[in-house]
Amino acid sequence: MTIVVAGGTGLAGSAIVRAYQATGADVIALNRSVVDLLDRDATTAYLKKTKPSLVVDAAAKVGGIGANNAFPVEFLSDNVRIQSNLMEAAHAADVEKFIFLGSSCIYPRDCAQPIKEEYLLTGPLEETNSAYAIAKIAGIELIKSFRKEYGRTWISLMPTNLYGPNDNFELQGSHVLPAFIRRFVEAAEKKVATETLWGTGSPKREFLHVDDLAAAVVHLGSNYNSSDHINIGTGEDLTIKALAELVAELAGFEGEIAWDSSKPDGTPRKVLDVSKAKSLGWAPKISLSDGIASTIAWYKDASAKGVARR
Repeated sequence: MTIVVAGGTGLAGSAIVRAYQATGADVIALNRSVVDLLDRDATTAYLKKTKPSLVVDAAAKVGGIGANNAFPVEFLSDNVRIQSNLMEAAHAADVEKFIFLGSSCIYPRDCAQPIKEEYLLTGPLEETNSAYAIAKIAGIELIKSFRKEYGRTWISLMPTNLYGPNDNFELQGSHVLPAFIRRFVEAAEKKVATETLWGTGSPKREFLHVDDLAAAVVHLGSNYNSSDHINIGTGEDLTIKALAELVAELAGFEGEIAWDSSKPDGTPRKVLDVSKAKSLGWAPKISLSDGIASTIAWYKDASAKGVARR
């Protein structure tokens, strides 16, 4: 059984590669050095040659609030092209299974909490990442369309905010948790007196370790077959302020944390209802504290070796 994981060297993709390798499967970690997914013809030729039985789409242009807000054209255009090229190529190569990974940002900004799958398209999106969200919504619809028109047994999974080894720790382009990890590790090393963070710290977010996501992909890839997308998360959230304090403690930062309220907070709260995934036999196993501690250790080691994305 050959499995192609698009984006296989990134945060989510590398975890999914590890999870499938543990089952004994032949796994190919696909990245731009192998084939450019923005090139439709090259993508099609690659999948026809490889003939995988499963493609997992973990490839995407991603970033935090600042990057999403500054480059909406790229976040919409590139992501629509990547996923549509990959799905069309998989169809042309007659790939039996396809798992599309979206994002919890597909839901309305002021969505009822916790967020159920049926809340999709019930209100306006968060403006700071609406372009990325629209691209992921289009991916869900394309999966449904391939199922409807061609009878494909393809599925969509919507993970919450992810973190773990192989994350992007660039301060300008990363998500909040890896950015906090880098900032507090460096602040602790330099014995900085005060670390100032964006926003007010009041929004609430949910975080899932990538190894838990990978376990969900493997499990639901074999146990789920429906056009309806499924939420993947912990079902638990905390304020950004509490997150910052936790990361600071685990990183050994002893200074003060200040907040720049002139910067945007983003969506006030976002926590997923994951009862559907749990009813199918999957549940997260890694606590936030343990996951952050292990990610900090990984980041320090990778930084020392010069292999961390930063």
